[in-house]
Amino acid sequence: MQNDQGKVVERFIPRKCSATQSIIQPKDHASVQINIKKVNGKGDLIDQEFDSFIFCGKLRAGGKSDRAMNRLACEMGLMKGVYKF
Repeated sequence: MQNDQGKVVERFIPRKCSATQSIIQPKDHASVQINIKKVNGKGDLIDQEFDSFIFCGKLRAGGKSDRAMNRLACEMGLMKGVYKF
């Protein structure tokens, strides 16, 4: 929900797990969001631009978040040759 100025006033904005596409519940305190800053060809950081990976607690508890992050990073072109499709 937004107010008259267009500012978001919701207390909880639902997020989805990047690997499983399931909605992360508000009581899932084991979930994490990892932001990876974008860089240009010279290796300099680009302001206000990053890629986000969000993992639910169930995925992390099963020890599968590392493999999921490698798969997603390869699909996005951030890494090469780590995950074989």
